[in-house]
Amino acid sequence: MAQTPYPLSALRAVALHTQRLDQPYDATPDPTPDVIYETVEQIGCVQIDTLHMVARAQYVTIWSRLGSYDLADFDRLIYSDGERRLFEYWGHAASIIPLRDYRYRMHYMQEFTDRPWGRFHRWIAEGAAEDVLDAVRERMRQDGGVRASDFDHKKGEAGSWWNWKPAKLALEFMYTNGEAMIADRVNFQRVYDLRERVLPDWVDTNAVPREEAYRFFVEQGLLALGVARPEQIAEYAYLKRGEAAPHVKQLIEDDIFIEVRGTLFDGSQADLVVHRDNAALLEQAADGAITAQRTTFLNPFDSLFWARDRDVDLWGFSKVLEAYKKEKDRIWGYYVLPILHKDRLIGRFDPKLDRKTGTLYLRSLYLQEGVELDEGVIDAVTASMRDFLAWQGASEVVIEKSDPGEFGDRLVGALGN
Repeated sequence: MAQTPYPLSALRAVALHTQRLDQPYDATPDPTPDVIYETVEQIGCVQIDTLHMVARAQYVTIWSRLGSYDLADFDRLIYSDGERRLFEYWGHAASIIPLRDYRYRMHYMQEFTDRPWGRFHRWIAEGAAEDVLDAVRERMRQDGGVRASDFDHKKGEAGSWWNWKPAKLALEFMYTNGEAMIADRVNFQRVYDLRERVLPDWVDTNAVPREEAYRFFVEQGLLALGVARPEQIAEYAYLKRGEAAPHVKQLIEDDIFIEVRGTLFDGSQADLVVHRDNAALLEQAADGAITAQRTTFLNPFDSLFWARDRDVDLWGFSKVLEAYKKEKDRIWGYYVLPILHKDRLIGRFDPKLDRKTGTLYLRSLYLQEGVELDEGVIDAVTASMRDFLAWQGASEVVIEKSDPGEFGDRLVGALGN
């Protein structure tokens, strides 16, 4: 007998629940350091990005789930001795990762040591690297944490390697092979120090072999995704689909991943998987016991969007980052934040925060086609915008373009600007 497909509402509810994006603001726990840590742990890691139109992506990811919180609490979990439970490394691109997972990244450090890639390989092959590495190591031993800007460099010395100066290459080489860690950030510049001075003693440093680590990332990925097509887990785990596929297959055979059918946004049905630990959640969501009630804004690097095309599958919404396109080629804007309202992605806006005047400019604001602009939507978006503003020390919103115009007019009116 064919399996009855789970409704779209249940798929969305589980996907948002496992991302901690379903609770209404008044039910969100106080954003203590423990709660911030638990949030990172549940989604696996938080992607870092340097774009700074509003608070940086890693900070917005936490705000989306917890509302206003103290950035210093998050930073202490990453950079403060005695409080460090997170670290910077390569996860989903550059990421903030729980230190409990450190050993699952160690195979990458060893493989890079044995076979440096790209510019590092060329730098080493040209024979100048060892002297620079020795000098940088000694500087760290003598002075402690250092930034690339702490090293003198005459313009043009770097030659190739994207014009990085030799000390910067050495610092990034040592960071990637695990010899150094990011001990702090000063004005967002990385401060590198030797691993033994940064890594807490309690961290397990028994390296996990590559394939075991891949299986861990795949399993962790589906737990965080809630429900997905089998092939989509790869992007969350930051693996190629061919690398993830045998692990997904084995986890299905081991009855750790459960195959289900689900109804997608376009009405079609698809073969999906859910982790057995989340199977009960899917049943509860299908019965209406779990529903999404949060309204918030999501940065373009949010983990909700890591699995390729899942935004289209579940929401009929295509998240795009157009910052690296020419202005004439942009459709939505430079750095667009999708708007989540309950279990729908209802629109997006392109913000720029003027920190001197405390003004948030929305260079464009869009409502998704088919979304009714009722009082519930306006009230919820207004409440989230007030919190977003206050968290960043802003007090006013200026909307430069709105489609439809009514959306912007009513939002500004509700904010009382």
